[in-house]
Amino acid sequence: MLINPSPQSDADPQKNDSIVRRAQAFAENAHGSIGHLRKYTEDPYTIHLHGVAELVASVPHTEAMVAAAFLHDVVEDVASVKISDIENAFGKEVASLVCWLTDVSIGHPGNRRIRKTLDREHIERAPAEAQTIKLADIIDNAASIRAGDPKFWVVYQGECLQLLSVLSKGDPVLRQRAASALIDNL
Repeated sequence: MLINPSPQSDADPQKNDSIVRRAQAFAENAHGSIGHLRKYTEDPYTIHLHGVAELVASVPHTEAMVAAAFLHDVVEDVASVKISDIENAFGKEVASLVCWLTDVSIGHPGNRRIRKTLDREHIERAPAEAQTIKLADIIDNAASIRAGDPKFWVVYQGECLQLLSVLSKGDPVLRQRAASALIDNL
């Protein structure tokens, strides 16, 4: 499903629609090129990208945010894609959001706790737009991780609860939904 442009956007809707559609196609092609499947369900990974983009589009947003929602995992997951590729294809605003959403701990020699601390400190400094996308990512991941790997769920839940404490600039509706997704059914 393609995300439609937001009526809240104050920029040219045709241009913005184009950036969202181009970002969606770019992300689908990149993740598809490596045969990326959703962990636990074996569904195409693009289902996650659509879920995150739809959540972002459900709250006040810009088209750059929806484009970045589609692209939020591409630099981490597809080795051939760099932030510079995102900037060349989609501009500085989208590239900046994707950069904020990309784990800075990739390749860091520390254990998971150290890596997640680095990533949390990074996203804490992010603008509200990036934090909103991160909240949507948490919401979309929570149900599949809880159902697919109850043992890892405990780890993921704890990490995300710590993340919530620093995602204070993100959309409050998504922040509440993320809290509910993490806390419900404890």
